[in-house]
Amino acid sequence: MDERSGELSSRVLTVPNLLSFLRLAGIPVLCWALAAHHDLLALIVLVMSGITDWADGKLARLLDQSSKLGALLDPVVDRLYLVVVAVGFAARDIVPWPIIAGLVARDVALAVSAALLGRKGWEPLEVLYLGKAATFALMSAFPWLLLGRLDSPVAVLSSSLGWALLGWGGAMYLWTAILYWWQTVATLRTRQ
Repeated sequence: MDERSGELSSRVLTVPNLLSFLRLAGIPVLCWALAAHHDLLALIVLVMSGITDWADGKLARLLDQSSKLGALLDPVVDRLYLVVVAVGFAARDIVPWPIIAGLVARDVALAVSAALLGRKGWEPLEVLYLGKAATFALMSAFPWLLLGRLDSPVAVLSSSLGWALLGWGGAMYLWTAILYWWQTVATLRTRQ
């Protein structure tokens, strides 16, 4: 990021962007692993995705490699993982469909909100910290739920922790949808 102007760099080949592309490449592997019931491989992909997601943000700031592409790519990859995992878990009866429908509906509502603002030529809303915390909780829940399905001495504990994180993260995720919609409506009303 250019500190003087506050603008993001146009660079594409940065370490954080490469990590985001690596995460993106993991999505088809995750789809296959979930469909083929290879839960250990799915668990490894999810854990690696979480580590690289954390690392790309840290490295972007540490190496001063924040970029326009990274600002767009990182949340898109997060959403893709969330949708793929949610649908895969629902298809496998790991998580009930109504919970998944709520999570996916939230992302659809936010896409509509961004489109409404974009049609008016306005920037998307500022990302809420609570939304980031919700995504972190949800993306943490899924590996724990998978670990709970493996033949492991910590299966019961892992499953319980996964359900707790899913409940907490899901509630925050839906609450932030309400907050974003409130902000969207307020923005549309004040800028008319």
